[in-house]
Amino acid sequence: MVLLKLGLVSSLFGLIMTCSGNVKNEFKIDVSKSGRLSWGDSLQVNVKPKSFEFDSITYELAGKKIDAIHFLEDEPLGEQILRATAYIDGKNYIADKKLRIFSNKSPELFTYELLNTFPHDENAYTQGLEFDGEILYESTGLRGESSLRKIDYKTGEILENISLDKSYFGEGITIIDDKILQLTWTSDIGFVYDKETLKVVKSFDYQESKEGWGLCSDGETIYKSDGTNQIWILDSLTYEEIGRIQATTNKSTVDKLNELEYVDGYIYANTYQQDKAVIVIIDSKSGMVRGVVDLVGLKDLVDQNANPDVLNGIAYNDRTKTFFVTGKRWDKLFEIRIVRK
Repeated sequence: MVLLKLGLVSSLFGLIMTCSGNVKNEFKIDVSKSGRLSWGDSLQVNVKPKSFEFDSITYELAGKKIDAIHFLEDEPLGEQILRATAYIDGKNYIADKKLRIFSNKSPELFTYELLNTFPHDENAYTQGLEFDGEILYESTGLRGESSLRKIDYKTGEILENISLDKSYFGEGITIIDDKILQLTWTSDIGFVYDKETLKVVKSFDYQESKEGWGLCSDGETIYKSDGTNQIWILDSLTYEEIGRIQATTNKSTVDKLNELEYVDGYIYANTYQQDKAVIVIIDSKSGMVRGVVDLVGLKDLVDQNANPDVLNGIAYNDRTKTFFVTGKRWDKLFEIRIVRK
């Protein structure tokens, strides 16, 4: 256990504000270790005002109250805010410090077993996949080519095809209850479809997230990627962003998270990297990257004459307990089982 004493070595001078009046002062949060923090470390918080004594002081980490001595165990990972609030003479003063918290375990390494190969439209610039029973729904991208499709995955037949306006670049999808949600890339808008008719019933705007990349759902909560290391948590009724997690290993954050799929408490995410076919497995509560799945070799099985692009598209079939993956302009859909290396 590493004991980190906030109050010894390096200094942070936070912006101090009062709840009333124009009184401004500074007080200090000193950090004895300015390097990395990980689960398993213990924080001893000690804030020293420069010129006054306070009546009381409270501490928060990642929006949750903590004691002056706090053991890091299951906090959300990534960049988090440590906040000290000092109270004096009926006023409060706030100082914030950014901390970076990492996992204390390295990701496990996984590979795959190829179970089946099915035909897939080689012209589809795949952005999202999701099963509803035995029907596969697919979202495709590019302006002028974006669509929402209902597919017979065994034959590759497109059962229904809804085209988006040419001004939109389609992105990820997810299904929750009787609705299908579809993102657009840089238009700051998502669409909600009736699952049976594929008619748009409403739309929703993005808030803090800058772009739309991938979507998934656990049936109650919606998760949205925006091309960074962040996964935004959306309210399932209003579609407003109510929180976020950050995909983080024991060494770094994982950027360019793209297509998402939720299975048993974990989010499976493509990373948008040319010629690096991997899926990262992310804890949906903390952001901890539990594992990395190496899908090397799958793209080699695709017709190279179709000029295939990167891996993109993950769907979990709850009936077969297997994953289905494809890529942008791939002529094949692969059924795989993820296994440890």
